[in-house]
Amino acid sequence: MTQLDGIVKPKTKRSKRFLEGRAPKLTEDVKTAMIMKGGNSSLTVTQALKDIYSLKKPNAVLYKKKNITRPFEDSTSLEFFSKKSDCSLFLFGSHNKKRPNNLVFGRLFDFHVLDMIEVGIEKFVSLSEIKTSKCPEGTKPMLVFAGEAFDTDNEHKRLKSLFIDFFRGPAVTAVRLAGLEHVLHFTALEGKIYMRSYRSLLKKSGCRTPRIELEEIGPSFDLVLRRTHLASDDLFKLSHRRPKTLKIRKKKNISRDAFGTKLGRVHMQKQDLSKLQTRKMKGLRKRRGPKVAEDPDAQAPKVAKVEG
Repeated sequence: MTQLDGIVKPKTKRSKRFLEGRAPKLTEDVKTAMIMKGGNSSLTVTQALKDIYSLKKPNAVLYKKKNITRPFEDSTSLEFFSKKSDCSLFLFGSHNKKRPNNLVFGRLFDFHVLDMIEVGIEKFVSLSEIKTSKCPEGTKPMLVFAGEAFDTDNEHKRLKSLFIDFFRGPAVTAVRLAGLEHVLHFTALEGKIYMRSYRSLLKKSGCRTPRIELEEIGPSFDLVLRRTHLASDDLFKLSHRRPKTLKIRKKKNISRDAFGTKLGRVHMQKQDLSKLQTRKMKGLRKRRGPKVAEDPDAQAPKVAKVEG
């Protein structure tokens, strides 16, 4: 590939396909995460990165070598790796005396760091320690958030948005009941964040709707919030902009409720209800009175003549 005046021109068909894949699209591809560890890392951090990678597969890239970098001080190496691997999400693990068992969740916009939130692992149970059957690779999880802090505190709001971006998986137009088997539950309570992973089991209930039970499959995290690097409101708003062609045009007198049901409003002229044609029913017909048997001998009453 040659670069002239800031424009990269491909020389081969392979490089042309590569550039077309990296070019901006109206509907972007699934967000990919890069998972890496720092210069110093503990066994807990290493195993935690592997377990989160197993939850994210196949939309993740795991770097096995150590990367000596500090994201909150210099993020250029993260931006370089994100551009190299075409990733918009990252997870960085490290361990030191000041911040033991440290994880940094982050996302990038235009290959520049947008948000970073640092959490510490206080308790960890890996996938291998829980001896149960696991969900298949690539299963789209259901995300559940519990706790008042996710709705009131600004840092927890961004953390919730970051977790949704990180674990949501590909966008789908339809789902089947049997495919809803993986649940990720996040609870914010007393300054800590509890992350649990469950597998939903469909049991017989004696009716058409099955009875649902949850079985913990791991990994399990008890996290505590540490440092944060949040984007400004203007930059955060800019990262949410959508192309005009993808925006849904509002149609007059048509709206949708919270469940996506289409509601329409019809305007009509004033009607004259006296001319309204109703359905004729036998039960609503007027009935005649009872017939009186006529006496043949009875004479008709005489009518008085009036002279004009």
